[in-house]
Amino acid sequence: MDQIKIGAFLKELRREKGITQEQLADELGVSGRTISRWETGSNMPDISLLVEIAEFFDVSIPEIIKGERKSENMREEVKEVAETMSDYANAEKARLLKSMRNISINGFIALLIYLVLGETGAYDRNMLFRCIYGISEVLIYVTVLMFPMYTTGLLSKIRIRSTNPKFSSIPGPVLKFMSLIVVFLVAAVIKILLLKLF
Repeated sequence: MDQIKIGAFLKELRREKGITQEQLADELGVSGRTISRWETGSNMPDISLLVEIAEFFDVSIPEIIKGERKSENMREEVKEVAETMSDYANAEKARLLKSMRNISINGFIALLIYLVLGETGAYDRNMLFRCIYGISEVLIYVTVLMFPMYTTGLLSKIRIRSTNPKFSSIPGPVLKFMSLIVVFLVAAVIKILLLKLF
């Protein structure tokens, strides 16, 4: 770290602002002598003041520490990276919301079927209705299980692990179907446990 270079940079920033050492000292709550020491490189600003100095001069802390402004080209690269990351985050968010919406719709339909068949007693009169009633009930559990899996990112972790070479030969739709079967089985186990407890 070149203290002389940092001091010269601080002096340059102060002059660009058109203020004296005393005015800067008042702004930062230090003495004029302290500012003078910074600018000559005989002393460095306290780390607790770096954020305040950076904000006052509209520069970054790394620029202060390096004693020079980032090149305009570098600023553009950082801006492009930030925009790309923002676009990526928005696309991820849209994908997540779409998945959550689809899960919600499926869960709502399953709940409606379950309630209609249960309230009318139709599931007792017909074997087909009894199967639909049971599947709807399990789908409700699946929906409840899928929400935390999506919101905590657990499903993404499972997906990443499924890109393991061991699973690479299995087509994507088959993997999704296998995941759905596992979720159904977990939901069925939860239903059985709840029945035994209550």
